[in-house]
Amino acid sequence: MSGKRTRAPYLMAAPALILFVVFILVPIGYAVWLSLHNMRVRGSGLGIRTEVFVGLENYLEAIQDSALYEAAQRMLAYGLVMVPATMGLALLFALLLDAPRVGGKRASRVTIFLPYAVPGVIASLLWGFIYLPAVSPIGAAFEAIGLDAPDFFGDVSIFFSVANIAVWGSVGFNMVVLYTQLRAIPKELYEAARLDGASEWRIALGVKVPLLRPALTMTSVFTLIGMLQVFSEPATLRPMTNTITQDWVPLMRIYQQAFIDNDIYLGAASSVLLAGATVLLSLGALGVFRARSTRSGR
Repeated sequence: MSGKRTRAPYLMAAPALILFVVFILVPIGYAVWLSLHNMRVRGSGLGIRTEVFVGLENYLEAIQDSALYEAAQRMLAYGLVMVPATMGLALLFALLLDAPRVGGKRASRVTIFLPYAVPGVIASLLWGFIYLPAVSPIGAAFEAIGLDAPDFFGDVSIFFSVANIAVWGSVGFNMVVLYTQLRAIPKELYEAARLDGASEWRIALGVKVPLLRPALTMTSVFTLIGMLQVFSEPATLRPMTNTITQDWVPLMRIYQQAFIDNDIYLGAASSVLLAGATVLLSLGALGVFRARSTRSGR
């Protein structure tokens, strides 16, 4: 009987572990294996193309790729808009929905969360039609009052246009996480603060936000990872404008290397480097948040 109880947790966890190995570990391992190989021609004359081990050659080529660095710079510029806007709006909406005198909370939660259910490509197409000068309702409204229509595809405005799509789609998820954490805070803390004369604004900043640090840490890391993985928004908008190139962000550059230039080995090396940067940035962000929490707890 005790043996069955010992095996039960492993049997219950087995499906998840199998899926993790098949769909996570195996693809990662295969990408690493590809990144260490390349095609070489052996023999004289026509020769024979053979896959051979090349060590870190692909990684050196990826590190020296200036287009990849330029794509990373554009991604960081996009992130400077997307990450603060996403986290700021998610926190604001969560605090407003948790306020005692705000009505229509259920409808508001659904409305804010609904864009998260829209696939990224569909959302990019929807916003693309809003941005496109020929059919943009915003441009038509500006022209109707005698003003020049805004250029959503300018050299600078394109970062805000792409970030807007990501913010629109991700704020709802982060808001739900923060709002759920707020609902778990004991109400007695709020009552004690009100008895001490604290306003709702003071309670939000002095009581709620500090207690939201674990949820804020988690959602911030998720948002940073989403910044590093941006692909569908610029790739979908690319046919609508010349401002977005085919290697506008790192994932688009990797896609170009692997499937347009037909160099899957270099693309694998670049993807492994991007994955490593994602892990390091996530761990760095967690370290910063943990250090701040430790200092504030003293």
